[in-house]
Amino acid sequence: MKRIAVLTSGGDCSGMNATVRAVVRAGLASGLEVIGIQKGFQGLIDRLYETMNTKSVSNVLQRGGTFLQSARCKEMRTEEGLRLACQNLKGMGVEGLVVIGGDGSLKGGYAIHTHGIPVIGIPASIDNDIPYTDVSLGVDTALNNIVRAVDNLKDTASSHDRAFIVETMGRNCGYLAVVAAIASGAEYSLIPEEPYDLEAICKELRKRYQEKRTNAIILVAEGAGKAEDIATQIKDRIGFETRVTVLGHYQRGGSPTVFDRMLGARFGQAAVESLMNNDAGTMAGLDGSEVVMTDLEKVTTSGIRPINPRFPKLADQLSA
Repeated sequence: MKRIAVLTSGGDCSGMNATVRAVVRAGLASGLEVIGIQKGFQGLIDRLYETMNTKSVSNVLQRGGTFLQSARCKEMRTEEGLRLACQNLKGMGVEGLVVIGGDGSLKGGYAIHTHGIPVIGIPASIDNDIPYTDVSLGVDTALNNIVRAVDNLKDTASSHDRAFIVETMGRNCGYLAVVAAIASGAEYSLIPEEPYDLEAICKELRKRYQEKRTNAIILVAEGAGKAEDIATQIKDRIGFETRVTVLGHYQRGGSPTVFDRMLGARFGQAAVESLMNNDAGTMAGLDGSEVVMTDLEKVTTSGIRPINPRFPKLADQLSA
């Protein structure tokens, strides 16, 4: 193997740049040429790429997002687009591809692999919904962003006897909401995996208000409901004034934490090693403290990573 490529796809997250840097520098150290594909799979279709060197990835480690950029690509969902992407990769002389992204990106990478180009996947999704890895790239930074925001909201909430309903990302997975609730001391986390009773929540919040508590925080994963709707339903029933904060894409940005920088470095280096050892068609994941490789077919057909059932229980116990 002489030449490999790397791309970032789907939603961006902090730690992607650290991963690209690791792929490039580990590849160069192993005697490989490394190509950076711009704008994800769309860059494969449009042949947007550059040959990378150590300078190409200087001063990117601390930056959020992805300097290679990302884009949605409808063509990759068609057989014609898939064939064109593979054809372009072969035309670039690429013998191995590293795909950094979420569920859809990994499926795209696996499709390319089945067309004869070795692919390694790296899980990058702040929702932490990708199976066969304890944590995906960007999750830790997103959690720190949420907890920082909640800490700030508690200050202003306490000044006015207010309850804040804070909406986090997490379309099908409540990991961010429930873990951030544990870490920030929020009173409730509403997640798609667990049913919730707004009537019971209102009674408990009214009790807190009568006990002269000065604030309350409800974290809502976007897949469990809209913060505005929940605020409307509990308004004037809990004593506290209600306010809404939708964190949105704020969660994705910012300088990556040490954990995400290290995770990106380890995943990137493992991807290069796996390509050189003919262990392609796999995804790098974290199992405890070890990086492990899992078949991409298994990853992409296993559905959403289930949430640890201990987390909702722990959040509930600590909110009393």
